[in-house]
Amino acid sequence: MDKRYNSFVGYFKKVYGERLQKVVLDAGFSCPNRDGTISTGGCTYCDNAAFHPGYSTSGKPLLQQIDEGIEFHRVRYRNARHFLAYFQSFSNTYGAVEKLERIYREALSHPDVVGIVVGTRPDCVDGQKLDLLAELNKDSIVIVEYGIESCYDKTLRRINRGHDFETARRAIQMSAERGLDMGAHFILGLPGESREMMLEQCSMINELPIRSVKFHQLQLVKGTKMVEDYAGHPEDFVRFTLDEYLDFICDMLSRLRPDLYIERIAGEVPPRFVTETPWGLIRNAELLKLLDERLDQRDIYQGKALGICNPFE
Repeated sequence: MDKRYNSFVGYFKKVYGERLQKVVLDAGFSCPNRDGTISTGGCTYCDNAAFHPGYSTSGKPLLQQIDEGIEFHRVRYRNARHFLAYFQSFSNTYGAVEKLERIYREALSHPDVVGIVVGTRPDCVDGQKLDLLAELNKDSIVIVEYGIESCYDKTLRRINRGHDFETARRAIQMSAERGLDMGAHFILGLPGESREMMLEQCSMINELPIRSVKFHQLQLVKGTKMVEDYAGHPEDFVRFTLDEYLDFICDMLSRLRPDLYIERIAGEVPPRFVTETPWGLIRNAELLKLLDERLDQRDIYQGKALGICNPFE
């Protein structure tokens, strides 16, 4: 079945001529929303332990994490020859430029690493840090992944995000001016947002000069403030069944500009971390197959609601 959306699968092979696998790293960074600079509570949904692999452990030498990550991935992806060091945990531009350069260059020194992916908050970059990334981008692949989560300031305040949407716009524009490749992350189902509000974000996302997007459904991770918020105000949350979520993603894709790569449509958190698993134990690969079927059934493609002729035929 041909894709009806701009799938990220195969992107690296198309652009760089080979499959590149991300190796998740924990470089020991913190977050201004946790260390007291902005707040000490962090974002209300966040528990970093819920989404990083066992080989990625704070305090373990960076090159050792890379070696173990490559060994882990080569079992599954035997054809992968080169890798991207994915700085995922917490805010990976939160530090002095000299420290950032040392850490990034250490990862790039590994013979099998051809680039870095830097996950961070939009309020943790400035001109000097982006200049460093642009300099590294001359000889290596550099991708910046911004956690935006929502386009609505009211939502960002409620989840204790610590920045507004304009901060995200500004960081992305500064990055684009330096020619940096960018992705952005959004959470679907945050408190106070209706289905209509979530869909209306598409027009704002379309205006951002980003290359890809990741969408995750809100998952209630044990021990987080989000669980308390949901317990006290369940009426403020849209909780999707699997069937509803597939239809909702179809509706979102129809409103997104077709050149945007869709890197992810849902998140996976190990069942032991969450309060519920309403979709059972479905994996992302199966979810993508169901999405293909639903798009075909509804005759929807990415950008259709924008009046764009189907570019995926």
